[in-house]
Amino acid sequence: MGVLPINRLLVTMSAPIMLSMLVSALYNVVDSIFVSRISENALNAVGLAFPVQNLMIAVATGTGVGINALLSKSLGEKNFERANLAASNGLFLAVCSYVVFAVAGALFSRTFFLVQTDVAEIVEGGTAYVTICTVCSFGIFLQIALERLLQSTGKSVYSMVTQLLGAAINIVLDPVFIFVLDMGVAGAAVATVLGQIASAVFSVYFNMKKNTEISIQLRGFRPNGAVIRRIYSVGVPSIIMASIGSVMTFSLNKILIGFTTTATAVLGVYFKLQSFVFMPVFGLNNGMVPIVAYNFGARKPERMLGTVKLAVLYATGIMVLGVAAFQLLPDVLLGFFEASDFMLEIGVPALRTISIHFLLAGFGIVSSSMFQALGHGVLSLVISLVRQLVVLLPAAWLLSLSGRLELVWWAFPLSELASTTLCIMFHRYIYRKEILPLT
Repeated sequence: MGVLPINRLLVTMSAPIMLSMLVSALYNVVDSIFVSRISENALNAVGLAFPVQNLMIAVATGTGVGINALLSKSLGEKNFERANLAASNGLFLAVCSYVVFAVAGALFSRTFFLVQTDVAEIVEGGTAYVTICTVCSFGIFLQIALERLLQSTGKSVYSMVTQLLGAAINIVLDPVFIFVLDMGVAGAAVATVLGQIASAVFSVYFNMKKNTEISIQLRGFRPNGAVIRRIYSVGVPSIIMASIGSVMTFSLNKILIGFTTTATAVLGVYFKLQSFVFMPVFGLNNGMVPIVAYNFGARKPERMLGTVKLAVLYATGIMVLGVAAFQLLPDVLLGFFEASDFMLEIGVPALRTISIHFLLAGFGIVSSSMFQALGHGVLSLVISLVRQLVVLLPAAWLLSLSGRLELVWWAFPLSELASTTLCIMFHRYIYRKEILPLT
């Protein structure tokens, strides 16, 4: 962390995570591709379930960011006792998060869909899908927490293996449960949670056998309030920041469904497709955060800045490729989901318009992760609030008043422009407050 050449270190740390997240994006898309063979309403059920799935991932990964930052910083300071406490308390928080979602999913899944639509096929399929995904979500919470422990100690390759194996299991089981066993949308959920549980099992094994830098003591474990507060001081803003996406998606679905349910299907497909662009960037960030946090603890500002600059360069390159795909091949991308002529009519201009914001998004994503790594998660929260709630939703609503659906999609580029402006301002603040004192 403190001596390898920055480019080699960033690539070594990030590449396995980026690959595993690409595979994760693949099996999320495969779920929807298989479901789209049932009907557009089945595809809509999975799309409308996205806010719930995103919320679970937000809580799991946000907590993971807090674990990652505290553990890496502790290792940089050679404080191994605190690093072990961060690991143990992180797993405890993962279990607590699972219990909350399992209870909420069992009780309120149907209500969640009835608030959005009265189409029976969507409500029934969506309720079954969300109930299974939440009640059996212990796999994803443990998987993400344990993978962050591996990443924090530079063992990203094992994290990649766990995700690859889980994704492979999910992809193989999808057609079996959906079509062979004729479980429909519920079958997609079963395949998903079985893949997550498998990943969690592999993560336990790799942490026990390969992760010698930390020692997790569960016997006699007691929650440590001070450590939990430090995890959540970084993690909660990250959780809220990612959870905002669930609020945004739910609210945007409400706006779009006023035009047609096909518009919400297009949005659901967009979020599946954009994961191929954003997931690698998130993987890049996961590799960047422990490097920045470690060198912050070791008081090496030149390595921090060099890492961030390289991450922005790589992220922007990935985003340019994403824009090219969405601009040149939108009909091909939608065709994977059995798009009707009407869905193509709506979806082609939607993908082309929304993808414009990719050009700025790479810088914003890397910036937010850097702020979190340095303990300024609130700045990341502010950026996310502005992007997804303060600008995007009001803009989408105002544009919807025109009665022209194609204008609503412009809310995405407008919100990204506003958040980029804030990122630049916050970069200057962080440089004066955190970087200059280290020189």
